[in-house]
Amino acid sequence: MRRRTLLTAAPLAAVGLTGLAACGSDSGSGGSNKSPDKLTYWASNQGTSLENDKEVLTPVLEKFTEDTGIEVDLEVIGWADLQTRIQTAITSGQGPDVVNIGNTWGVSLQATGGLLELGDEQFEALGGRDRYVPAALATGGAEGTDPTSIPLYGLAYGMYYNVQMFEDAGIEPPTTWEEMVEAAKALTDEDEGVYGMSLAAGSYTENNHFAFINATQNGAALNTEDGKPSFTEDGVVDGILRYLDLMQEHKVVNPSNAQFDNGTKSVTAFANGEAAMIINQNNANATIEDNGMDPEQFAAIPFPAPADAVSDCASHLAGINLAIMKDTENVDGSLKFLNYMTSDETQSELGKPFASLPVLVDGKPTFTDDTEQAEMFMEVYGERAEPLPLVPWEDQFETSVGQAMNNMFATIATGGKVTRDDVMTAMQTAQDSIRA
Repeated sequence: MRRRTLLTAAPLAAVGLTGLAACGSDSGSGGSNKSPDKLTYWASNQGTSLENDKEVLTPVLEKFTEDTGIEVDLEVIGWADLQTRIQTAITSGQGPDVVNIGNTWGVSLQATGGLLELGDEQFEALGGRDRYVPAALATGGAEGTDPTSIPLYGLAYGMYYNVQMFEDAGIEPPTTWEEMVEAAKALTDEDEGVYGMSLAAGSYTENNHFAFINATQNGAALNTEDGKPSFTEDGVVDGILRYLDLMQEHKVVNPSNAQFDNGTKSVTAFANGEAAMIINQNNANATIEDNGMDPEQFAAIPFPAPADAVSDCASHLAGINLAIMKDTENVDGSLKFLNYMTSDETQSELGKPFASLPVLVDGKPTFTDDTEQAEMFMEVYGERAEPLPLVPWEDQFETSVGQAMNNMFATIATGGKVTRDDVMTAMQTAQDSIRA
């Protein structure tokens, strides 16, 4: 997902492209439109703010209306609220026609039965399954099932660094985790308020992403062969401790980052010169530049793995999917909307402002003019990214493991010590809660 970056905790904002106020309308209160000439659409926060999302999406949706005659009521929802809103809409049957979801929620939401299954007939209307990057399409449902969502925006993690800070210190971009830590130590100056790295250490979503990536680099899986959660393997526990130790042992992260409950805050700290590095998804570009940093002042490389890593995984397969609510009374219009939003033209148009990667097999990245950076993120997305467990309990993994890491970072930030045994206990508790 995300964040981030994707994960912006902000008040809800809504705009009705048909001129209706959100309060009391289908857009604001839920409930799919019964008219074949109208759709409600819940969009996730992809840009620098909810208002920015509305500004970007409004002309795109107006063009859809011109092409099809179907008006779209848009509501942009912050990531802190989106999952709860969707679950409530599924339970009540009073939701939008079409909704963005974090792709890591794909199987969990599929299991609720609240999203429309996309079989052969539906994919014929969408131009076929083979249009989409296979691994991205796989996030839309459990293996062997018809998906209930399709990929919309692709994302992958990379390690951003401040070019001038590295040049001034005579440091080369790191190729391993160990080199990254040493560079962060060299670039940390607490007296000047500058740290080697900034983390969204108070964001449960970001934290669980790094629990997964570090565990995967260690060769550990988060689920057993029969699909049960498995969070207590050495590779999982050691990977989480390795990440926590950026703040605890190495002291290259400002303890105040424990309050960074979304990725945008860590990106802003980087753009403001308060940190030399961040590990973030490629949509960080928009926020970095929006905060006054020129493209030539920062660069990005794949997230480094330890020298002895079992896997060269550099990201989870991140991104946003697009789904149709099962209760919609405008299936045909919703399918037209999905087809439009994943067309080459729309993907290209939204790729720049939302700094997203194309989800189409032959798509070209437009989020940056830096060809080398674009190719790096596409290589990570296509070859070095692994999907989070495609199981119904994945959303519980995000909350239980992510919140546990939030708490551990908070302990460290307030002068406490987190031991390996503490991590093991927290992972055992998370595992047991899901198995129960």
